[in-house]
This record gives sequence, C-alpha cells and structure tokens, in this order.
Amino acid sequence: MNDLPYRDPSIPVEERVDDLLGRMTLEEKAGQLTQYFYFGAFAQNFPADTDMGQLPVDAQMFLQQPKMVEAALQAGGAGSLLFVKDAANANRLQKMAIEGNRHGIPLIFGYDVIHGLRTIMPVPIAVAASWDPSVAEAGQTVAAREARAVGIHWAFAPMVDITRDPRWGRIIEGAGEDPVLGGAMAAAQVRGFQGDFGADRIIAGPKHFAGYGASQGGRDYDQVELSDSELWNIYLPPFKAAVDAGAGNIMSAYMDLNGVPAVSNRWLLHDVLREAFGFDGFVVSDANGVRNQEAQHHVRDLADAAARALAAGNDMEMCIFDPAFTRIPQAVADGQLNEQQVDEAVRRVLRVKFSFGIFENPYVDEETSLSVLGDTAHRAVSRQAAERTFVLLKNEDQALPLKADQLGSIAVIGSLAASARDTVGPWVFEQDDAETVTILDGIKARVGEGVRVEHAAGAGIPPRKFASMFDGMDGGATPTSYDPETDDDAIEAAVELAAGADVAVVVVGQPQNQIGESASTSTLSLGGKQVEQLQRIVDTATPVVVLVMSGRPLDLRVVDEVAPAILQVWYPGTRGGEAVAAALFGDVSPGGRLPFTWPRHVGQVPLNYAHTRSHMPDGQGERYWDDPSVPLYPFGHGLSYGSFSYANLSVGTGSVAVGATARVEVQVTNTSPVAADEVVQLYIHQRHGTSSRPVRELKGFERVTLAAGETRTVGFDLGPDQLRYWSAATRDWVQDASTIDVYVGGSSTADLTAVLEVTAD
Repeated sequence: MNDLPYRDPSIPVEERVDDLLGRMTLEEKAGQLTQYFYFGAFAQNFPADTDMGQLPVDAQMFLQQPKMVEAALQAGGAGSLLFVKDAANANRLQKMAIEGNRHGIPLIFGYDVIHGLRTIMPVPIAVAASWDPSVAEAGQTVAAREARAVGIHWAFAPMVDITRDPRWGRIIEGAGEDPVLGGAMAAAQVRGFQGDFGADRIIAGPKHFAGYGASQGGRDYDQVELSDSELWNIYLPPFKAAVDAGAGNIMSAYMDLNGVPAVSNRWLLHDVLREAFGFDGFVVSDANGVRNQEAQHHVRDLADAAARALAAGNDMEMCIFDPAFTRIPQAVADGQLNEQQVDEAVRRVLRVKFSFGIFENPYVDEETSLSVLGDTAHRAVSRQAAERTFVLLKNEDQALPLKADQLGSIAVIGSLAASARDTVGPWVFEQDDAETVTILDGIKARVGEGVRVEHAAGAGIPPRKFASMFDGMDGGATPTSYDPETDDDAIEAAVELAAGADVAVVVVGQPQNQIGESASTSTLSLGGKQVEQLQRIVDTATPVVVLVMSGRPLDLRVVDEVAPAILQVWYPGTRGGEAVAAALFGDVSPGGRLPFTWPRHVGQVPLNYAHTRSHMPDGQGERYWDDPSVPLYPFGHGLSYGSFSYANLSVGTGSVAVGATARVEVQVTNTSPVAADEVVQLYIHQRHGTSSRPVRELKGFERVTLAAGETRTVGFDLGPDQLRYWSAATRDWVQDASTIDVYVGGSSTADLTAVLEVTAD
C-alpha cells in the first residue's frame, strides 16, 4: 500500500482529499486557496537594461510581480495561477510549484478563454445571435482543446450575466437580455468546455455571480440594485442552467449587490448557489475581488476581507499582489474563522485537482501543443460558427445577396473592413493576426480576380478618451488612424472610390477596444463621421450594402433610413471575413436573430421586450413626448434570403392542470425558392395571477433549416418549468391557474396566437 494514500489514483477521490488535507498546515491550506496572476510574459517585453528606478512605482511593481509569484510557488504559497498561456512556461512553473511544497501539490492553471485561444470564434453575443446552442458548444470544445494543450485547466467563462443596458461594455461577453436564451447558451458552453472531463477538456467557470450585468447606468464596476423578482426570474436562471449542466467552478462578482459586495454575500454564495442550486464545485473571486472590499469600505482590513469572503463561501482568491488570504491563519487565530471553514474550501479545490487528474498528469507535451493550436479543423469550426451568427436587419428590394457574376468592381469602405485585430474582437490574447481573414480579404477571395475590389479606410473612428487597460497587453491592437486634420480628405477618397464602383460595401461600427470590460459608453452613436460618409456614398447612387461590426446595438436610425441592406456581422473571428463574404454573395442565408432589443438611440435604454403591461398598455409606444418609445428592431428580429409562413398553431387540448404539460405545435413553411434557416420562437403572456407578468416571455426556440417549399412541424413543451415564476407576493416560486396567451413566430412580435387554460385541478 502507498505510504501516501493521496498519491494513489486507485482509491476514491474523497479518501485522497481527506488524507492530504490531514497532512497540511493551516498556512499550506491558505496557499491552496490563493490564485495569482502571472505577468511574466508581459514583463519580458521590457528591455533587459530597463532602469527600474526611472519607472513609476506601479510599473516597477508590475515588472517585479513575476518574481514575487515564483517566490510564493517555491514556498508552497499558491494553488493556482492565471495568465500563463504557453506550454513551456506552464511546465516550468508547475515544476516549481510541485517542488516548492512538501506534498507535491500541483497548480491548476486558469485563463480567460472567452471565445477561443488561438482559433477565435465569433464573440459570445454573436454566438447567442445564432440561437443555436450547438454553435456555442462546438466553439468551446475547440477552445478547450487548444487551452488544455498549452496547460490551461480552467476557463473563466462563460459569462452568463443578463444585460439589458447596451451601454455596458461586457454585453459582448454574454447572451443578451433574455434568461431562456441565456440559459441555453450557458449550458451549451459548459458542455463544450467540460465534456466528460477528458484529456482535451477544461473546467468551466461561469461568471459573475450575480447581477453584474445590471450595473447602474451601464457603467462597469458600479453598484447593482435589483429586486428579488428580477434576480430570481431574470438574472439567476442562466447560472442555474450552468450549474445543472455540471459547471465545476463559479466566479463571484466584483460589485455591491443591493449594498453587499458579492464576494462576501453569504446569502448569494451559500443560500442561493449551494442550497437552492445544489452547486458542489468551488468559487473563485474576480481579480482582486477579496482585497477590493477595502476599497469598497466594506471591511476593516485585509484579514477581515479574507475572513468574510471565505465564510460567505468564496473558496479561492484571485489576486495580483499581497493576497488577503495569506491572513487566513491569523483570522483563525483571532476567532474570525474556524479551521473547518478553511478545510471545506480547501477540500473543494483539492477535489478538482484529484478528479481532473492533475496530480497524475501535471505537465503537458510542448510539441503536441503546437499541432493542436495549428489544427485547420478548428478554423473551419470558426467559419461555420460565424456564418450562423449574422443578423440581416434590413433587406429592401432584395439588395442582398450580391451577384458576383454581375459585378465588375466593388468598393469596400471602412477601416474595420481591413483590420485583423478588430475582426476577432476583444478578450483575446493568443490569436494569430496573420491568419485572420478580414472582411476585405474574404470579399477578394470570394469574387476572384475577375472583379476589381478596392478599399478605402474613409472616415476615421476617434479613439477612446480614457485608454483601455487591455491595450498594453495586446501587441496586435490596431493603432488609431484617426486624424481630424486629414479625415475629410479620407472621406472624400472613400466617396470617390464608391462613386466609381458597381457596389459599395460600407463597414461601420466600433473598434474592438471600445467594447468589453472597462469599455462602457455614454452613447450608442457611430463614432466620428461614419454616418455622414455613408450618406454621401448613398448620394452617389452607387448601390450600398452596410455591414455593422459591433458587440452592442448602435444608433442606426439614419443608416436604416438610407441603406437598403444592413447586415450585423459582430466581430466574427479568425475566419470571419470568409463567412461575411459567403453571406454577402448568398452562399449561405443569414439566419441569426437579435439576442437583445435594438433601441433607436441611447435615450431609450434600458429597453427590453419583456416588460409588464402597465395600466396604459395602449400607449406603450408613446411614453416619450418627443420620440417613439419602441425599438428600431425587436428582440428576436432577423431577416433571411428565404421567407416563411406559420400555420396551424395548437396547444394540445387547450387546457391543462397546474403541474401538467401541454404540447405546443406549429407548422412552418419555407415559401421561398431557396433553402434557408428560420428560428421558431415561442412566447407566452399570463393574463392574471399572483403577480403581474410581462407582455411577452420567451419560453422556447428552435432553429430549423428548411428546403425551398418545405413544411415542418415544430413542437415545444409548455409545462411547470416554463410557467412558474418567482413572486414577490409569496416570496417563492408559484405556478398560477390562469389564462395563457401563446405566441409563435419569427420574433418577439409574433402574431400567430392561441390560448391555453391552466386549471387548478
């Protein structure tokens, strides 16, 4: 028998955990609950002869940070690292950690694998626009394979925060405004990352628990005030879906939720997450989240911060410098914590390391990692994903698709059209810009040498007023070409190029560093003179197609008025340009649908489809005296190169008892001569009950591909899981006996309706 039972993989994991835990000192336990950033790769970018004394104090600390982390590893003071993204470095640091603690406990490496590592998928909000969970699952399966190959065990993803204010920059990382769509995408991503926890999968870490997407004014990091009804019915369901899918980790949020920092909110982390949801994995803070309680004026000192976070259920601290969790032994000695609380947190961390096989296989094959990162099959997944995300917002007089054989010249206008870095979007650090296919590249490759394709950057996009913290980490960040002195000349050149072309493809939007974390905005306007330039191009009488590259809805009122065709292409990823070209020329029919309500302008936000009727429902579109209070495009909207009709909607017998399930069925027909995708969407409205309910609520959806002329019956279950809700009147979940209006169609404005009576017996 092994003298160290925890080293024996043949015995049950819990026995191994018990054995190792019993051998550890309190200081060693605190080390296992500490996760450091490791900035070695960034520090190496500084010249070797850098005069440290001439640098600002913050820069000096940044350069010295890797040495501090390595010292902690050599003393057994860390259980995890993040931001290590190459196999050789992971192996070096892993060896240091194993040799640095007397038990040989390996590190678990985490990383922000948000929408790809080397192969970049469309941004998460775009994937949500596919309304196809299999797209999300396939993309994160590729991401997991690449991440595991370089030594990463754990992704800080998916972000499952519901977002109803598009000013918030991190709308791009989530699935939009609806909990049903959000829950489906959350579960799919967990499945993609984790699979069966094989050798090419990683742990999923849904974030940020909870309510982070509701920050006041859409301002990142600001406080959140949410009613219990909003929390339970809107913001928590995607987390429940992720937990039900088996997520191994949850990340707590930065901000104050109803006055209590989420990182030390025991009601949230224990009562909701563990007791109500049944989560049995481990919880990690966001970056410096435990320490931040000092800045939030919530705790007395860092020992108090550590004690309160751990006692609330936050098992691991993510930090850059001086972890609060190093004060855990003192907090135990002072009676702020008991060692059983510490043991429970350490148990969760060790359980993952044993279950995931990291003790037996702590290192990665450096040569194999290169072949995995270069796998061309991964690039094909990226292209296919992008093709399914595009949303055709407008297509007047069938302006799209373009017919390449009828074109002699194409003018491609806009700096974003030729920017590899912007094509893949934010929250990526290991992409290969050289292999990224831009929109310009994709169009040229699609039409071949027989069509002249020329590009003009045109109107510049003004840079951020306040720099992004990520620009310094991103060697591929596109330097701004905006120069107000020459901007008019650039516009003139773009207009002239468009005037001489058979068609102008105008790409508008935002650079990737104007969306994402620390990229909230006070306006939804297109930056610079993009709108003015578009109007001038339209005035040349050259046919115009507009492509929108963004991760949030922008003010397209003028664009919608003047452009016959508008295609939302998001930030489409490594092979995005190929996918855009395929959609432009009809090789694929756009089938994406909006995962959020598209406001007319920033003055309308927040604006979402699932509002209550109010006492004056007939005036819903006239809430403002100076402008319609209706969106430019509704939730679920999206056109197609095909056309569809709906008929024969049925809801079983038309009556079910509370707790029973009705089957909703509808016939959908492709009435066009081309194959195309439709997203069949099921909505309900409850007419009366314990609480007032929204005018429409999404309860089911299915994306279907229909051949020309094909009719298919699509069905959904409508039962207690779909009909119950959390009521502030009862402080609990209820399902009412009521009358339910059922709507099925291609958006949240679906008008095919039936009635379901839900009876008390």
